[in-house]
Amino acid sequence: MREDRFVRYAPQILGILRIMTALLYMQHGLQKLFKFPDAGHHPEPFQILTLAGIAGILETFGGLSVLLGLFMRPVAFVLCGQMAVAYFLVHLGNNLGRPNGIFPVVNGGDLAILFCFVFLYLFIAGPGAFSIDGRLSAKKGEKS
Repeated sequence: MREDRFVRYAPQILGILRIMTALLYMQHGLQKLFKFPDAGHHPEPFQILTLAGIAGILETFGGLSVLLGLFMRPVAFVLCGQMAVAYFLVHLGNNLGRPNGIFPVVNGGDLAILFCFVFLYLFIAGPGAFSIDGRLSAKKGEKS
């Protein structure tokens, strides 16, 4: 019974999780496309028609869609897949055969795995509070 008092805040916490995930995720795309914020990881902005350039587009504009909660479920599904591909191609793929290369904390893939599963959760759970999708579905419900 005691834990039931927190259930009423689930949509708001889900919305905050969605917003914070998107803000953190977008930084990776902005680094790839515009070298901002500059952390020294990327010597120059990526070419658009490379895997890294496409990842930058998905991370920047997909992250913006998730941030706003607009078309959130299909976008979260795509971003979940992108992070799975990123882990297997970049983090695991580049480290196979290296000592301890299969461990995410060593190969740098822990964040890709975390983003993958958060986006999977958002795909299933929906946008939560503070979303454009939520407002649009509420207006449709009012009219019918």
